[in-house]
Amino acid sequence: MFLNKIKKVFIKNKFQIDLQKIPKHIAIIMDGNGRWAQKRGMPRNMGHREGARTLKNVVAWCDKLGVKYLTVYAFSTENWKRPKAEVDALMELLHDYLKNADKELGGKNIRIKVIGSRDRLSDEIARQIDRVQMTTSQNTGLTLVIALNYGARSEISEAVRRIASKAVEGKIRVQDIDESFIEKYLFTAGIPDPDLIIRPSGEKRLSNFLLWQSAYSEFWYDDVLWPDFREEHLYKAIYDYQLRNRRFGSV
Repeated sequence: MFLNKIKKVFIKNKFQIDLQKIPKHIAIIMDGNGRWAQKRGMPRNMGHREGARTLKNVVAWCDKLGVKYLTVYAFSTENWKRPKAEVDALMELLHDYLKNADKELGGKNIRIKVIGSRDRLSDEIARQIDRVQMTTSQNTGLTLVIALNYGARSEISEAVRRIASKAVEGKIRVQDIDESFIEKYLFTAGIPDPDLIIRPSGEKRLSNFLLWQSAYSEFWYDDVLWPDFREEHLYKAIYDYQLRNRRFGSV
């Protein structure tokens, strides 16, 4: 405890993490589940189930480090293009995760928020979203934001439509519309922009994830597939993040 107060450093393997510089908001594109399963001769849905176990661990690690917000890309608006059997398995997995969230998160003080469109989601999944958001709303620990049926372009388009509608109705003035005003109409209203975006699996793109919110986010990529993502990968990502000089456009 005494050393902790002096150095404020947590050491995991060879990475020294400054606990005073933990990113407030981490976002993760949970990629590589299907490839993980295929490499092992398993159906792709088995990779998604293993990825759900990884998410449970990552939530615990982030909570332990003092991360305030963790946003995960669970299902994109483009994922509906996948084979029906895989989509059905993913929806079943997401339903089970939401239904058993309290048990899955070990009774921790986690608040859960789900962002994205309700279109095409089943009534039962919608009910579970409402239930888990309500039952965890008073929790004060890490906020887990699950991006479900989420697409950044559709998010921005929806925000523009809502703002335009209010302008036509005379409820707002055009000159009132600025960046902070638009942010109030995004799914992430009230949530700070991500400081760090992590993408495993070797891919290096955003894939329609948090396009507005990631304007000044730091990115970290690794070849590890999501089901193999371990605590050391999280610490390495945070360690690299802490080495960077975030200037936000200044010098």
